[in-house]
Amino acid sequence: MSLGKLLHHHDEHPDAGGTIDRPRAYEISASIGFLGGRRAVFTRLAAAARPRPGDRVLDVGCGTGYLSRILSPVVGPRGHVTGLDPSPAMIEYAARRAPANCAYVQGEGQSPPFPDGSFDLVISSLAVHHMPAEARPEALRQMFRVLRPGGRLLIAEFRPPTVRAARRVVGALAGPAMRHDPRDLIGALIPGAGFTVESEGELPLLYYVRATRPPSTGTV
Repeated sequence: MSLGKLLHHHDEHPDAGGTIDRPRAYEISASIGFLGGRRAVFTRLAAAARPRPGDRVLDVGCGTGYLSRILSPVVGPRGHVTGLDPSPAMIEYAARRAPANCAYVQGEGQSPPFPDGSFDLVISSLAVHHMPAEARPEALRQMFRVLRPGGRLLIAEFRPPTVRAARRVVGALAGPAMRHDPRDLIGALIPGAGFTVESEGELPLLYYVRATRPPSTGTV
């Protein structure tokens, strides 16, 4: 079985959704895919989310908890990072490595078990494409719901390399679920859920959108 199939065995069709249930293999693949630069890329992504000391952060589709562990020292002991993922294997892996101010919960992005306005910042990286296509709008609406008014959102998705040889290598590692235009995947979902888009940006292999929930008490 190829590494791409190993990681994305539930994702034979890119709109089918599914979970990743082999965390160690995922970590190896991610390290290879980012050519040893994963830490630097995700540190920059964390900075783009504008975390603040004391923030309550939700990481939707947290996987192994890699990004949440980078955010942990930034929000500090007065803050807290909650990771949400549908895969029990990922949650178990992340929980074993959790800093004191991180916790991990099994659940789906379209039905997070948190009260309205629970978080100051919601992030999601490389997760939306794993959700069933019909569930993605609801997942964004739920991100809006659990953010406090004025809260911040950052969503990042895979950006295929422009160089043909690199595209072939990354495609072999990533599998069919990652072969999408990230702008098409998340571009309309974010404003459609009620967010105000502030900016977008690119990092190696990543495209991200930064947005806010308008400072009002209404929900969508």
